Amino acid sequence: MFSSVLVVCVGNICRSPMGEYLLRRYAEQAGATLSVSSAGLGALVGHAADDNAIEVMAAHGHDITPHRARQLDSMLVQQNELVLVMERWQQREIERLYPFARGRVYLMGKWGDMEIADPYKKPKAAFVEAYEKIEIACREWSEKIW
Repeated sequence: MFSSVLVVCVGNICRSPMGEYLLRRYAEQAGATLSVSSAGLGALVGHAADDNAIEVMAAHGHDITPHRARQLDSMLVQQNELVLVMERWQQREIERLYPFARGRVYLMGKWGDMEIADPYKKPKAAFVEAYEKIEIACREWSEKIW
């Protein structure tokens, strides 16, 4: 069982905050002790989650307004046992930047062989689609983690 998971996307204002909060909820529902955080490969450091992400998550009972974006770095990768990414290129990039992370970086949609497209600067429907895929992926990971 993992005790710490890092969810990564690009800006850390859309997909990874959604994944962070959803995975955390699954852990809480299972009574598991799991540290879940998020970061971005090109984070908009200090920015709140995108308004559309906030709205979509709120519609499903999640308040992500406290979220603030942060940049992925070596320390974050070292501190987490599992790193989940949205797209395959992100896995390759993290493994290139942090070779020690190989074997700990996986596609969030691994179990359904699914990438989750970036909804940034797209209509709200793109955020709804991202949410739905992230929710499925988090459910599948939660079944594997505990």
